[in-house]
Amino acid sequence: MVRVGVFGANGRVGKLIIDDLKATDDISLSSVFVRTSLDFSIDPSVLVSTDIKSFLNGCDIVIDFSLPEACEALLEACLTTPKPLVVGTTGLSPHQLNLLKQASENMPVLYATNMSLGVALLNKLVHQASAALDGFDIEIVEMHHKHKKDAPSGTALTLGESAAAGRGLDLNKVRVSGRDGNIGERTEDEISVMALRGGDIVGRHTVGFYNDGEFIELNHTATSRNTFSKGAIRAASWLADKKAGLYSISDCLEL
Repeated sequence: MVRVGVFGANGRVGKLIIDDLKATDDISLSSVFVRTSLDFSIDPSVLVSTDIKSFLNGCDIVIDFSLPEACEALLEACLTTPKPLVVGTTGLSPHQLNLLKQASENMPVLYATNMSLGVALLNKLVHQASAALDGFDIEIVEMHHKHKKDAPSGTALTLGESAAAGRGLDLNKVRVSGRDGNIGERTEDEISVMALRGGDIVGRHTVGFYNDGEFIELNHTATSRNTFSKGAIRAASWLADKKAGLYSISDCLEL
């Protein structure tokens, strides 16, 4: 039985992971980390800790759906207490991404901005379409609930990276995340990544390829956050016995 520690247990996805683990074979919840206290009841056999090292010692693998600053503290702790790690936290800074890569030298780390099968496949399709549709303008639009803090979403940025890679481009050099005023015509290589926020939208991503006379749009809509929690549990089951290294959700799903 693989013992899972949930980091970010009070979050929306963290709570769902805890619930979904109850109905999962061969993997179970053993510890949760909280900054102060847990805001819901839990099986008394599960360790609830405010100390990261005690939390890590109480599990075989960690699933992290927290905030960038909290994820950074977790990664720093894992440098001295290595533990297989599934990271679903988005909005990580360059420093935090470097920490993640550093941690993966001593433990298996799976990092994904989206844990769903549909989005993993969408990234592959976007890469293929970008390479095949030379000359088509690429525009990406993402929609999320009003409580989401980072923009554009990590998923949208990953889709942008897939689109850029399909054309041999560096997304950081061609990305546009806003247009206002008399900015002139759209440049040939630019890839726009736009964010909309409102209501309780779980997540919707559209990647459009636009040309004179025709266009193609690839869409993914998440209707339940359980898509992410169940995907994270599947990733944890897969990662538990892997060697040290940095893995993606595509590796897990063999796409």
